[in-house]
Amino acid sequence: MKKSEKIKVGISVGDINGIGIEIILRTFEDVRMLEICTPIIFASNKTVSLHKKELNIHTQIHGIENVKKALNNKVNLVNVWKENVNVEFGKETDEGGKYAFLSLDAAVKALKNNDIDLLVTAPINKHNIQSDKFNFKGHTEFLEANLEGNSLMILMTDEIKIGLVTGHIPVQKIAKTITSELLIEKINLLFTSLIQDFGIAKPKIAILGLNPHCGDKGVIGAEDDEIVRPTIEKIQAGGELVYGPYSSDSFFGSESYKNFDGVLAMYHDQGLAPFKALSFGNGVNFTAGLDKIRTSPDHGTAYEIAGKGIADHNSFKQALYTALDVFKFRKEYNELSQNKLAARK
Repeated sequence: MKKSEKIKVGISVGDINGIGIEIILRTFEDVRMLEICTPIIFASNKTVSLHKKELNIHTQIHGIENVKKALNNKVNLVNVWKENVNVEFGKETDEGGKYAFLSLDAAVKALKNNDIDLLVTAPINKHNIQSDKFNFKGHTEFLEANLEGNSLMILMTDEIKIGLVTGHIPVQKIAKTITSELLIEKINLLFTSLIQDFGIAKPKIAILGLNPHCGDKGVIGAEDDEIVRPTIEKIQAGGELVYGPYSSDSFFGSESYKNFDGVLAMYHDQGLAPFKALSFGNGVNFTAGLDKIRTSPDHGTAYEIAGKGIADHNSFKQALYTALDVFKFRKEYNELSQNKLAARK
């Protein structure tokens, strides 16, 4: 990328019956956003125009045939489909899932081909998007299957970054899934991301316990003593700043998370429930560990307010800012790493 070129941000629109298109358009109503990136939306001019009309949004859209024709200082839109689509605000429909996938699939292909620099995704409905082509539990799993690397879901704000050891799996499978090997993998992914994606030279990480009160010495479960603590001690022996396990309730209640650069939660709701209580509407979902950058807002399709023109676009805007920051940090990290390798030769 030349210094004069702006970062190309690919955007998938999510469920067309949800708030995805609204929060995208609201974000770029502020034309100053075009000074920091070149947005490329993967959707349909007809579908987006319908949303603009219904929601009284005046964001100017520049339709293009393919990604390579995107222009700076324009909100570009690649027409992934051209047919008229029935938009039913607030309803879960097969069409909503079908076109969410078409948008996402086109955006990911552009990402893999380096036609865009990063990806910001609007919310999908994990149920109606299911098909022969999308048999995944969410964005994270789909991206991991289509890109290089092993993924780590990180929910974040400026104050807190929470990674998840296990993601979209049933509660009954959590304890059986967590092994020392998996913990080491996720801790390493979090360490690497904090360094290369956020510029933190020596990350300090907290590990939450699996059981209530971290098992109370085996009274409420043996996993923390048999798996979690020994794994933490093993990593500590290598000189990494990893601490825990911490009981989740007191850890967040006492604001201990403020003392760490990153937190690793054992399962989805253990991390996301306190995270959203602390920062709902301002948080960002970042998929770490992959060779490409993807972020999204920390909320869902919000059918209950879709089409009413009242959706808050701040989380989407923060997701965009985060993706741009990660892109710059990662670029700088890669340049420094290459310089060090060249100096050693």
